[in-house]
Amino acid sequence: MAFDGITIANLAKELNDTLAGGRIQKVAQPEKDEIILTIKQYDIYKLFLSADASLPLVYLTESTKPNPLTAPNFCMLLRKHFNSARIISITQPGLERSLDIKIEHLDELGDLTVKHLIIEIMGKHSNIILCDENYVIVDSIKHISGFVSSVREVLPGRNYFIPQTVEKANPLTLTQEELKQFVLDKPMPLSKALYTGLTGISPVMAEELCHRASLSSDIPANTISEDFGVHLYKVLERFTESIKEGIFTPCIVFQDDAPVEFSAVPLSCYEEHPKEGMEIKKYSSISAVLEDYYAKKNQITRIRQKSADLRRIVNTAIEREAKKYDLQTKQLKDTEKRENYKVYGELITAYGYSVEPGSKSMQALNYYTNEEITIPLDETLTPMENAKKYFEKYNKLKRTHEALSVYIKETKEALDYMETVRLSLDLALTEDDLNAIKEELIESGYLRRHIDKNTKKKPQKVKLKNTPLHYLSSDGFHLYVGKNNLQNDELTFQFATGGDWWFHAKGVPGSHVILKTGGVATEDLPDRVFEEAAALAAYYSKGRDGEKVEIDYIEKKHVKKPAGGKPGFVVYYTNYSMIATPDISAMTLLEE
Repeated sequence: MAFDGITIANLAKELNDTLAGGRIQKVAQPEKDEIILTIKQYDIYKLFLSADASLPLVYLTESTKPNPLTAPNFCMLLRKHFNSARIISITQPGLERSLDIKIEHLDELGDLTVKHLIIEIMGKHSNIILCDENYVIVDSIKHISGFVSSVREVLPGRNYFIPQTVEKANPLTLTQEELKQFVLDKPMPLSKALYTGLTGISPVMAEELCHRASLSSDIPANTISEDFGVHLYKVLERFTESIKEGIFTPCIVFQDDAPVEFSAVPLSCYEEHPKEGMEIKKYSSISAVLEDYYAKKNQITRIRQKSADLRRIVNTAIEREAKKYDLQTKQLKDTEKRENYKVYGELITAYGYSVEPGSKSMQALNYYTNEEITIPLDETLTPMENAKKYFEKYNKLKRTHEALSVYIKETKEALDYMETVRLSLDLALTEDDLNAIKEELIESGYLRRHIDKNTKKKPQKVKLKNTPLHYLSSDGFHLYVGKNNLQNDELTFQFATGGDWWFHAKGVPGSHVILKTGGVATEDLPDRVFEEAAALAAYYSKGRDGEKVEIDYIEKKHVKKPAGGKPGFVVYYTNYSMIATPDISAMTLLEE
């Protein structure tokens, strides 16, 4: 989701309502492109401003960041002008992606002076600029000379203005004629015409407007009839009216617990047509949306980056075991004809006396099937020598079949095990989760523990801190989900008691799910708690993308760990089964 003009409008209203009249107590610059203003207004607030080219942001936060020992020059300049300065207002020019913080303070002579701190959220062109009351630039966190930009210089002494590299119309003052000129006359898809022709409209917001107008976003804008053009204008009019009135509904769209979009207004295109595993979470503050969205987005990105090495090891092992399994299966198929050789040898032994010397084949009645069959012969050998040759082939293939049956079982178990590790990587949310998976791979022999070259000490087992996922059922029962195989073993054989119930997706890699009964008899447990536990087992399995998943469930006391079994591997008999939908959107995840 782009940090568009609609989001900035919501942010301007929130910051103005919260901070206008407050006094700046502290200015910090923890990073070269970041400023944090500490403001006192009934309460203490921290305003985070970032002009980072890759992730420009503005929001209220409670978190802190360490500051450098020596403050940068721009920070020192702000401290000089903003010492006990009062915030007059925070506004947004039109629907531009910028904020204007108007501040008054006493200058060196004790006169009341006005300054403007302008934050531009424009991707790689983002900047934080300090201007005087006449919008002459005092300084900026990034200096942009004429050699860098031919459109606008951002240097002390230059006049400040918002560059208009593309002519766009302001949706807040849009007329029907301007809509036709800037949008409906363009020979391009309607959604693209909206976000390229109107200020502050992002591609996602353009899709939302198309959805609200019941128009296809792919239809060429210049082919829309006059009636539909009027309808689109009315939709835009109602949309901008809510922005003018400051009516916002900040929200984040999650897909399988991962944030995919955020918005300052309701996204009916998602609400009316939700995908499987999608959840729309509403917030009371756009600052909370921005902080939560980017924190989760960064966390997921960071975990994926850190898990890349482990994922490569796991994928390589899976490919190797899969190739080995295919080869062994093919070799096993070749041993299926062994029984024919045994029958050939027996029939030659029984009827070989009638075979003439030098024959290349013989006809015989197969007394196992009562069918006449033709047996190939080596004309250079006697019948008994041919029989011996067939018995030798039979015995060789029999030994091969017996050995391959063992090898295939071991290979299949290794393949299934590595699939469970890959699923664990998909479920990993923290570095502790990754450490647990790494420890599991070390214990399973797929990784070596690194020895400290300096101390030469014997490597020690890592102490794991990760905890299972903890859900609360609709009826108040506690449900626990293992995020990796070591945790699955711990949940099943150390945490669960005999009367608890155990759930697992049938025939596919998945997490162990434990239903804590709290001593409640099985007959007194509601059916709904079994359905919810099964839904968790389906969701946290390889079958989560399907509509239905078969789930095995059984009392924990009947689940056993075979001797020498890999982590997470169990055996059980006389279990129950049910079909579950991998939908846990209505369930409550408890924070540990």
